[in-house]
Amino acid sequence: MSGKFEVYKDKAGEFRFRLKAGNGQNILGSEGYKDRAGCMNGVESVKKNAADDARYERKETASGKFMFNLKAANHQVIGTSQSYESEASRDKGIESVKNHAPEAKVVEVED
Repeated sequence: MSGKFEVYKDKAGEFRFRLKAGNGQNILGSEGYKDRAGCMNGVESVKKNAADDARYERKETASGKFMFNLKAANHQVIGTSQSYESEASRDKGIESVKNHAPEAKVVEVED
Protein backbone atom coordinates (compact mmCIF):
# COMPACT_ATOMS: atom_id res chain seq x y z
CA MET A 1 0.00 0.00 0.00
CA SER A 2 1.39 3.39 -0.91
CA GLY A 3 1.41 6.59 1.09
CA LYS A 4 -1.04 9.47 0.87
CA PHE A 5 -1.28 13.13 1.67
CA GLU A 6 -4.27 14.03 3.81
CA VAL A 7 -5.39 17.65 3.42
CA TYR A 8 -7.59 19.01 6.21
CA LYS A 9 -8.73 22.16 7.99
CA ASP A 10 -7.55 22.50 11.59
CA LYS A 11 -9.53 23.93 14.52
CA ALA A 12 -8.11 27.41 13.80
CA GLY A 13 -9.50 27.24 10.26
CA GLU A 14 -6.10 26.80 8.59
CA PHE A 15 -5.37 24.20 5.93
CA ARG A 16 -2.73 21.57 6.70
CA PHE A 17 -1.44 18.36 5.20
CA ARG A 18 0.08 15.23 6.64
CA LEU A 19 1.89 12.52 4.76
CA LYS A 20 0.98 9.04 5.88
CA ALA A 21 2.92 5.88 5.14
CA GLY A 22 1.21 2.83 3.67
CA ASN A 23 0.66 1.50 7.21
CA GLY A 24 -1.25 4.67 8.18
CA GLN A 25 1.52 6.16 10.31
CA ASN A 26 2.04 9.93 10.10
CA ILE A 27 5.52 10.61 8.74
CA LEU A 28 5.40 14.33 7.89
CA GLY A 29 3.15 17.24 8.84
CA SER A 30 2.83 20.79 7.54
CA GLU A 31 2.42 24.23 9.00
CA GLY A 32 -0.94 25.95 8.73
CA TYR A 33 -1.87 27.65 5.46
CA LYS A 34 -4.48 30.41 5.10
CA ASP A 35 -6.01 28.83 2.00
CA ARG A 36 -6.26 25.46 0.30
CA ALA A 37 -4.18 26.60 -2.70
CA GLY A 38 -1.21 27.38 -0.45
CA CYS A 39 -1.55 23.99 1.21
CA MET A 40 -1.61 22.25 -2.17
CA ASN A 41 1.54 24.15 -3.17
CA GLY A 42 3.13 22.76 -0.01
CA VAL A 43 2.15 19.22 -1.02
CA GLU A 44 3.68 19.73 -4.47
CA SER A 45 6.85 21.12 -2.88
CA VAL A 46 7.16 18.02 -0.68
CA LYS A 47 6.71 15.76 -3.73
CA LYS A 48 9.37 17.71 -5.61
CA ASN A 49 11.94 17.90 -2.78
CA ALA A 50 11.42 14.54 -1.03
CA ALA A 51 14.01 12.59 -3.03
CA ASP A 52 16.85 15.06 -2.33
CA ASP A 53 18.71 14.02 0.83
CA ALA A 54 20.27 17.49 1.15
CA ARG A 55 16.78 18.92 1.80
CA TYR A 56 16.47 17.07 5.14
CA GLU A 57 17.49 18.85 8.31
CA ARG A 58 18.19 16.20 10.95
CA LYS A 59 17.76 17.44 14.53
CA GLU A 60 17.82 16.31 18.13
CA THR A 61 15.12 17.71 20.41
CA ALA A 62 15.75 19.23 23.83
CA SER A 63 14.35 16.05 25.38
CA GLY A 64 16.90 13.86 23.56
CA LYS A 65 14.61 12.56 20.83
CA PHE A 66 15.20 12.84 17.10
CA MET A 67 13.23 14.55 14.32
CA PHE A 68 13.67 16.10 10.91
CA ASN A 69 12.44 18.95 8.76
CA LEU A 70 12.08 18.81 5.00
CA LYS A 71 13.10 22.11 3.43
CA ALA A 72 12.44 23.64 0.03
CA ALA A 73 15.18 25.08 -2.18
CA ASN A 74 14.68 28.47 -0.47
CA HIS A 75 15.44 26.80 2.89
CA GLN A 76 11.86 27.21 4.12
CA VAL A 77 10.52 24.29 6.17
CA ILE A 78 7.74 22.54 4.24
CA GLY A 79 7.24 19.56 6.53
CA THR A 80 8.15 18.40 10.03
CA SER A 81 8.36 14.85 11.33
CA GLN A 82 7.18 13.39 14.59
CA SER A 83 9.71 12.74 17.35
CA TYR A 84 11.61 9.46 17.20
CA GLU A 85 13.33 7.56 20.00
CA SER A 86 16.53 6.94 18.03
CA GLU A 87 18.55 8.34 15.15
CA ALA A 88 17.99 5.08 13.26
CA SER A 89 14.20 5.43 13.56
CA ARG A 90 14.41 9.03 12.39
CA ASP A 91 16.50 8.00 9.39
CA LYS A 92 13.90 5.33 8.55
CA GLY A 93 11.29 8.09 8.68
CA ILE A 94 13.29 10.11 6.15
CA GLU A 95 13.54 7.08 3.87
CA SER A 96 9.80 6.60 4.20
CA VAL A 97 9.16 10.19 3.06
CA LYS A 98 11.55 9.67 0.13
CA ASN A 99 9.72 6.48 -0.85
CA HIS A 100 6.14 7.61 -0.34
CA ALA A 101 5.89 11.33 -1.10
CA PRO A 102 6.67 11.51 -4.84
CA GLU A 103 3.79 9.20 -5.86
CA ALA A 104 1.41 9.76 -2.94
CA LYS A 105 -2.18 10.60 -3.77
CA VAL A 106 -3.93 13.55 -2.13
CA VAL A 107 -7.17 13.04 -0.22
CA GLU A 108 -9.37 15.53 1.62
CA VAL A 109 -10.26 14.51 5.16
CA GLU A 110 -12.25 15.95 8.06
CA ASP A 111 -10.14 16.43 11.14
